[in-house]
Amino acid sequence: MEKGFTALQFFTRCGSFCVLWVFANYLLIHTLRKLDTTVVLTLFACTISFVYLLSWVVLHQQFVGIRIVAVIICATGIALLAYMDGVNSKTLASVILTTGAATFTAIYKVFYKRTIGYTTFAQTALFFTLVGFLNAFLMWPMVLLLYFTGVETLSWNHIPWLTLSGAATLNLTANLLGNFGVTWTYEIFLTLGLFVAIPISAVIDASVYDVQFKQMKLGGILLIMFGFLVVLLPDNWNQYLADILRSRLAKWKRHEQMKKNGSRVQDTTTAQLSRLRTPSGRVK
Repeated sequence: MEKGFTALQFFTRCGSFCVLWVFANYLLIHTLRKLDTTVVLTLFACTISFVYLLSWVVLHQQFVGIRIVAVIICATGIALLAYMDGVNSKTLASVILTTGAATFTAIYKVFYKRTIGYTTFAQTALFFTLVGFLNAFLMWPMVLLLYFTGVETLSWNHIPWLTLSGAATLNLTANLLGNFGVTWTYEIFLTLGLFVAIPISAVIDASVYDVQFKQMKLGGILLIMFGFLVVLLPDNWNQYLADILRSRLAKWKRHEQMKKNGSRVQDTTTAQLSRLRTPSGRVK
């Protein structure tokens, strides 16, 4: 073993990632019983905002003012969703739990970058294999604890095994694509997948479960989606915007100059305005 890195440190780090991952997934699945899937997905999309805040503090990323504005927009959307049913303690508690799941996921991602950094496909596979083994061997007492305390109830005869197996397969596929896709493509494309999932989920909720999106619920979802896109803006987005505006302005000035000169076109050989050429440069 490498000097300065003990077995205790190894299990502590892997165990920390395991705990964060279990808490995030448990809170996310638990709130699906209380809130609509679209609302849960939208709140979970705030992960990207929390990742930026933690990266700014922990990883010392560049400060971008527009992203702070995006975080405030997402926080406003969370507040609207928290009170979309009025002063309802169940809705408020569920929104807080979902926001907690997004927070745990953000902590997991930031500390993964700080501890592990950018890795190869094989290194990423090894890391998640170790975390998976620790999850299997160290977290099973939590299942017994929740069962015997009455927090969770297990009725083997009423468990929808087919639906549960399908959900587990899709969850595994999403995690594989999310964690290993970074080695194949740009991270922004993977992040946009969560954004696209929100309107798709809204269509399914509205058509299958007759969920209505209006007033504070619709406003909160739209605000968080807008903040999500703003956070994804590049660091020098203002420079890109300025370049585009300057290019558009230059084209408009050239167009106006050609309209002003009419049929008089500058001869490229003499640098003089010629009345014998058309605006396209052909001889009349």
